[in-house]
Amino acid sequence: MASLRKTHPLQKINKNALVDLSTPSNISVWWNFGSLLGLCLATQILTGPFLAMHYTSDIATAFSSVAHICRDVNYGWRNRNIHAKGESFFVIWVYQHIGPGLYSGYYLNADTWDIGLVLLFMVKVPAFDGYVLPWGQTSFWRATVITNLLSAVLGVTNSLVQWIWDIPSVHSATLTRFFAFHFLFPFIIAAATVTHLLFLHETHSNSPLRLNSPAYQISFHPYFAYHDLLGFAALLIALTSLALSTPNLLGDPDNFAASDSLVTPPHIQLQSYCLLAYAILRSIPNKLSGVLVLLASSPVLMVIPLHYTSKQRGLIFRPLTQLLFWALIANVSILTWIGRMPVEHPFIVFGQFSSFLYFILFLVLSPLAARLQDKVVISI
Repeated sequence: MASLRKTHPLQKINKNALVDLSTPSNISVWWNFGSLLGLCLATQILTGPFLAMHYTSDIATAFSSVAHICRDVNYGWRNRNIHAKGESFFVIWVYQHIGPGLYSGYYLNADTWDIGLVLLFMVKVPAFDGYVLPWGQTSFWRATVITNLLSAVLGVTNSLVQWIWDIPSVHSATLTRFFAFHFLFPFIIAAATVTHLLFLHETHSNSPLRLNSPAYQISFHPYFAYHDLLGFAALLIALTSLALSTPNLLGDPDNFAASDSLVTPPHIQLQSYCLLAYAILRSIPNKLSGVLVLLASSPVLMVIPLHYTSKQRGLIFRPLTQLLFWALIANVSILTWIGRMPVEHPFIVFGQFSSFLYFILFLVLSPLAARLQDKVVISI
């Protein structure tokens, strides 16, 4: 059996990727989120087809088909609740995965970092599509607002939006296209995830203290394999408990009513993980400028490897940059809160200031802090 593991091509890949992979001995629980995201993706891919079997992508029957899944299909309510809550877990934990990467300086492995940021954008596409599919009141108006934003991109006023709508408004053809994207995108994400892992295994996991010497590394199995299994158990327990005990906790009450194009909700807001970009969009009065800044809110993270020239990657020995990191976390929390608030004073002013600070932290303050601390280290 041992010789087969060393000679068989598939077994050799498994051995190098999961068993004998060199891993820093001091990585913490924050490094578990990568494997947990893989479990979330697998959960979505496994539960999605069972829901698609009974769903109809027509505005006349979409809402009732979701009700049929929950009421008449055997264990349909369970699959839908796990699928819906798993989507929220998935996107929120992507941000949890990015945080330790920023703190430990993993962005200097630019290929792995950039593919991860592309995954961040790709994950939001089926997440948004999935919320539109039940075709409730919130689903309809979110689809209308978000697709209308595309009319500002590169000056394309109507052609791009009407290509998505197929007719001059959100209708059955739009819903069918959203359903097709929602079904296909997880498999594209899975392929991009494999690419992300390939680059990760080329550079290995990052250590909080940057102790990358072989003397400080151990094999992935059994030490971190059991570590990940414990994380899997915690995730499944949390996801199952949420889906069974409080299935409507992360939902919107307005979405329990069928869509009505004649009744506009008083306050249209997006999912919690999109409120950051939504707050930035609302902070800029000009539509084109707002959309461009919104689109730049995630790609701005790709700029970090370009201007960060310090040899000390992690922040654990860099108190000034640590302060900016926690300022970024606080600023993101404020923007998420502002995204839930109505568009009125003083939330408009707070949103504009926080949006400005968000980009200044990445483009100006972090590079200046890194260079200042490098000069202090060199002088010492």
